[in-house]
Amino acid sequence: MFDIGFAELLIIAIVGLVVLGPEKLPVAARTVGLWVSKAKRTLGSIQSEISEELRLDEMKRQIVMKQEELDRELNEMRKPASEAEGGRTATTKAAVEHDKSVDQAGSEPNTVVKPEQENTKADDRP
Repeated sequence: MFDIGFAELLIIAIVGLVVLGPEKLPVAARTVGLWVSKAKRTLGSIQSEISEELRLDEMKRQIVMKQEELDRELNEMRKPASEAEGGRTATTKAAVEHDKSVDQAGSEPNTVVKPEQENTKADDRP
């Protein structure tokens, strides 16, 4: 708090002893000590309250930023389906037509056979 060295404390003690006398000096020192401790506690509590307010303010700013980001994403998701269909490419439309033809034909001509379903000549041997 204050930068008071041993020499300054010694000078203050000597002046206090001369001015107050040996009978009143301990009472005065105790009173000054109580005032200093109250001042330190008060300053400490004020400092902690200020730091807490700054932390809360920073959290509020972060919440507002996240809320704006979520609102933007929500607005993008709420766009009508017609806008989404307008962005289809030719390959996407061709894939949809292919799926329709596969459904009508029953199965796709180039189907993949799983290895456990294959019958090899080695399996047929006795």
